[in-house]
Amino acid sequence: MTEPKFFTKEWADAVREALIAGPPEQARVGKLQEYWDFFDLVKSLYPASWALGCRDLPAELGDGPAYLLVQWGGGTVSNAAIIGPDEPVEATFVLNMDYADWKALHEGYDAQRTVMYRKILLEDGPLLEFFKPIYFFVECLAVIGALPAQYPELTKS
Repeated sequence: MTEPKFFTKEWADAVREALIAGPPEQARVGKLQEYWDFFDLVKSLYPASWALGCRDLPAELGDGPAYLLVQWGGGTVSNAAIIGPDEPVEATFVLNMDYADWKALHEGYDAQRTVMYRKILLEDGPLLEFFKPIYFFVECLAVIGALPAQYPELTKS
């Protein structure tokens, strides 16, 4: 099976499945069981949606910015889809990141540092409500970043 291209329908489908499964066992090692109990509690109650953007997709993946829409409900991901540049972005939280930072996350850059060092920025949505369950978001971002995917090289213009 070939890896899906980043920011395609196939990739969004893989994101949905990975988020439903949750962090793999190797990611759970080294953190207290209480941490994962809290993660599971948040996941079971989480009502929000995320639009995770990529500002500068390579031309072969689209024309302009795009978003991965992740909708949560009933303890699972009810939908994950790609929103193109001409579609309205409607989500509880809208975040954006450069392509290079998405690729770095995929190559192993730490998800917590991605948030802490403002590589992904909250552009719309209630700030305090976003940060209340931040460890849940960070672990989900790590799951997304760990997915096998093809990341085309950026071409210099």
